[in-house]
Amino acid sequence: MNNNEINLKDKVIEGYELAEDKEILGIFGNPIKHTLSPVIHDNLSDMLGLNERYIPFQIEERLGDYVKAAYESQILGLNITVPYKEKVIPYLVDIDEDAEKIGAVNTLVRADGGYKGYNTDMEGLYRSVTEAGFEIKDNNIIMLGAGGAARAVAYMCVKYGAKKVYIVNRTLEKAEKLADDMNMIKKDNANEKTFIPIAASDYIRIPNDRYLFIQSTSIGLNADDGLPLVCDENFYDMADAAVDLIYNPEKTKFLEVMSKKKIPYINGLKMLLYQGIIAFEYWNNVKISQDMSEKIYSELKKYYSNK
Repeated sequence: MNNNEINLKDKVIEGYELAEDKEILGIFGNPIKHTLSPVIHDNLSDMLGLNERYIPFQIEERLGDYVKAAYESQILGLNITVPYKEKVIPYLVDIDEDAEKIGAVNTLVRADGGYKGYNTDMEGLYRSVTEAGFEIKDNNIIMLGAGGAARAVAYMCVKYGAKKVYIVNRTLEKAEKLADDMNMIKKDNANEKTFIPIAASDYIRIPNDRYLFIQSTSIGLNADDGLPLVCDENFYDMADAAVDLIYNPEKTKFLEVMSKKKIPYINGLKMLLYQGIIAFEYWNNVKISQDMSEKIYSELKKYYSNK
C-alpha cells in the first residue's frame, strides 16, 4: 500500500477536524453526514474528563486500507455503519463470538496487531426493549425485514429465548436464509423450528395471536413511505407491543398505526444511545451509569427534535 494515497484527514466530514492533542474515536460509513454518534461520545468524554473527540469519516472505497490506517494512526476505536458492517470483517484480527454469529460488526476495539470486532447493536436493542417493559424470553415475535439490521434482531431473539419468531420479508429467500442461520445457531430439532420465514404477500399464514412486532427495514425513513411490507392495517391488530429501529423521523407510518391502535411502542433512539454507550465502555474500559445515560439521551433528543 502506498501510504501517500491513504489520508484519513481527507475523509473527515465538514465541521470536524483531527485534533492532534486529542485521542480520536470515530465512525466509518457512507453516507455519514447526519450521524448523531458524536453527540453520544463527545458528551460522554466531557462528562468523564477524557481528552477524546469523535470524528465521522466518509469512506467510499478501500475500506481495509482505511481500517489499517486508523490503527496505525492510533485511533482508539471506531464504529462501523452502513454499508460496511459485514464488509469490515475480513480486515479484523479478531471478532467477538456474538458478532461472528450475527455476521455483522459495528464496533472496533484496539487489539494486538489490529482491531477486534464487536456488535453492540444487538445489546443496545435488547437494553432499549427491556427498559420499555417488552419481553423477549418466551414471547412470540414478528420481525419485519431480513436485511443486515434484522440479523442483530434475530440473534437477540436467539440469545434471549424468544418462543417463536416469524420473519416477514418481501423476498422469501432472504427470510429463509436468515431463519436457517438462526435455527442452526439455536440448534432447534428438525420438527420444531423457532424461526419461520414468511413472504410478505403470504402474511395471513401467521397464526392469529399476540406478538411483539420489530420493524427492521428502512421503510419509514422517507416522509412519503407507507407501511413496511404488509399494508393491511388489520395485520397489526396482532401487536402486543412494537419496536421500530428507525429513530428519524420520530414516528414512522408503522408507529403511527401502532399509536392509533393504542399499542405501546418505541422507536430506535434508545437503541442508538445504548449501542453507543456499550461501544464507549469497550473503548475506555469504563462503566456508564444510568444517570449519565439519561443525560446523554436528553442531549440526543435536542438534536433529534431539530432535524
